[in-house]
Amino acid sequence: MFQDSPIYDRLVAECGDVPAQVRREAERVSSELEVVMRPLRSPGHLPGPERRPSPGAGWQRTALLPGPRPH
Repeated sequence: MFQDSPIYDRLVAECGDVPAQVRREAERVSSELEVVMRPLRSPGHLPGPERRPSPGAGWQRTALLPGPRPH
């Protein structure tokens, strides 16, 4: 990539080959992600028919009326 570049050679000598280190780390993370995501792609984990959540199916906080609370 940077052939015959004294500035790049000097930076690599001082700081290490950062682009190569980043590339290796990105490949490692990609490989780990592939392993983690593999169970989601197996036949037993295929998504079923698309279901729409019913209204209020998500997390909601319900308000309490003022006054004594029933037990």
